[in-house]
Amino acid sequence: MCSASASVTTNARNVLFLLALSLLAACATPPEPVVEAPPEPEPVAPAPPPPPPPPPEPDKSEFRVNIASVGDMMIGTDYPKKHLPDDDGVSFLAHVTPVLAAADITFGNLEGVLMDGGEPGKKCSNPNACYLFRSPARYAEHYRNAGFDVMSLANNHARDFGEEGREASRLALDAQGIAASGFEDTYSVIQRNGLSVVFINYAVTKNSNMLLDYEKAFAWIEACDKEHDIVVVTFHGGAEGTNVTHVPFAEEEYYGEPRGDVVWFARGVVDAGADLVIGHGPHVVRGMERYRDRLIAYSLGNFATYYGISVAGIKGIAPILIATLDGDGRFVEGSIVSTRQLRPAGPGIDAEQRALHMIRGLSAEDFGEPGLTFLPDGTLLTAERPAVPRHVLQSSEDTDLKSMPSARSLR
Repeated sequence: MCSASASVTTNARNVLFLLALSLLAACATPPEPVVEAPPEPEPVAPAPPPPPPPPPEPDKSEFRVNIASVGDMMIGTDYPKKHLPDDDGVSFLAHVTPVLAAADITFGNLEGVLMDGGEPGKKCSNPNACYLFRSPARYAEHYRNAGFDVMSLANNHARDFGEEGREASRLALDAQGIAASGFEDTYSVIQRNGLSVVFINYAVTKNSNMLLDYEKAFAWIEACDKEHDIVVVTFHGGAEGTNVTHVPFAEEEYYGEPRGDVVWFARGVVDAGADLVIGHGPHVVRGMERYRDRLIAYSLGNFATYYGISVAGIKGIAPILIATLDGDGRFVEGSIVSTRQLRPAGPGIDAEQRALHMIRGLSAEDFGEPGLTFLPDGTLLTAERPAVPRHVLQSSEDTDLKSMPSARSLR
């Protein structure tokens, strides 16, 4: 019995021990699970600020540029005989330099060649009446010292020594910082006062921008007007002599050579986009007009010609024309400074203002109301003018060209 009784007791103890272990296991705290931290996010650069808006386009109508223009110039020749100023031309332009140098841009027509040596491009049968003009290349410095910025090589004397002579002139002027053009399909660009000013020079001379090719000229001017702020067109055209001070509103000739209808040409280039038109070639002054708010001067005469070109009477008077244009090319105001040549001296200021009086009279006679007021002191102001009808080319059979619409009339 004792054995049986002992066995029961042992089993009971075992059961109790197991229960105690179970209770201990149930009461024990389980270990915390290990959780890995998420990776740090990559830093993101802040977005750049938006660019500032572009500055507004400047109102170029408020800009101004003063352009001084003169006619024919030739400070002596050394061919076929030497006819040069006593002081080698140093002071030939001294009396007019203060006026010329004061402008923003100064233009003139070089009626001859700047060249040392070279062979003439034309025959000269009579040395005592030889109209070939060649000044020493060093004379380009005289033009620079007088204030010139741009010159035309489009005229009947620019090729007196062939294309070699005209290229020599261009190089001599370029060495002095003076822009020069006139060869076919060439022009000069000058930057002034925030404006791009292009000069395109025309003549009836071979290998030049051809005045007589009206349609090509008008198309080219229209293209240049899109690329530059101000387009200045100069031309060497019209007949020559003291009897041609009036523009005839028709084609002109000189010794059988066509010299163009200068009114048709000048108004046509303005219609195409030109802003200032300067004529030279007749060796006398002609009238002026304001056409579609643009100034046209039909001839500025002989300005500084030491030898070979007559300066007798009205051939010896000429203006310095100063035109103030706004950034859109409109004529704002200007002035005429009258000059006179009394050889052997160069041009001087004319106190009697002969050029002013002559231009004022011719402008009224040729154009009726030229759109300009000429004050006694030479000041040039705008004036009311009735609408000017499109000029008709008298001798052309091209009816399409006659009726070419005015581009500017739509502006």
